[in-house]
Amino acid sequence: MILATNLDLEEAVRMGEFRQDLYYRINVVTLMQPPLRERMSDIPLLADHYLKEFIEQTGKHVTGFSHQAIELMQRYRWPGNVRELVNVVERAVVLSKAPVIGPNDLPEALRRDDPLSDFGGRLSQVNGNNLKSALATPERQLILDALETHGWNRQETADALGINRTTLYKKMKKYGISFEQQVMS
Repeated sequence: MILATNLDLEEAVRMGEFRQDLYYRINVVTLMQPPLRERMSDIPLLADHYLKEFIEQTGKHVTGFSHQAIELMQRYRWPGNVRELVNVVERAVVLSKAPVIGPNDLPEALRRDDPLSDFGGRLSQVNGNNLKSALATPERQLILDALETHGWNRQETADALGINRTTLYKKMKKYGISFEQQVMS
């Protein structure tokens, strides 16, 4: 049996958040896997592997990724790790209308050359408004992109964004984000 977690189980046992007896039953061999953002050279191999799986599942005639698409994927920080990469590849296969997946087949979050480059122009237009209002639009867009990437699964989205689900719900309410509204627009 193989189990995976993003928690430090030893610490969770020490804090009383994970049963000690269960920990000692399952902890036979521990393998630590660095996050995907620390293994950028693995991205083309993983993307190709999952591409083949989704081609087989969908029957689509996709031959691969363009060089630009691979570069974009290698520049992205992958807060959702391999799970997020799998979702991005599946989305690209489903939405692609060409035999080669290009940058436009990837989610907006990956297509941004520099996630912070968008702030420069917007902040210069703030003219005295506070930082909170200046950051509202990019925060809303990041939440929308993450929701889309994770198929509107709120728990996976919250995990990928590094916030709890309650915080995600509050931000969605604050920015007027709902699945129904996105489908209708």
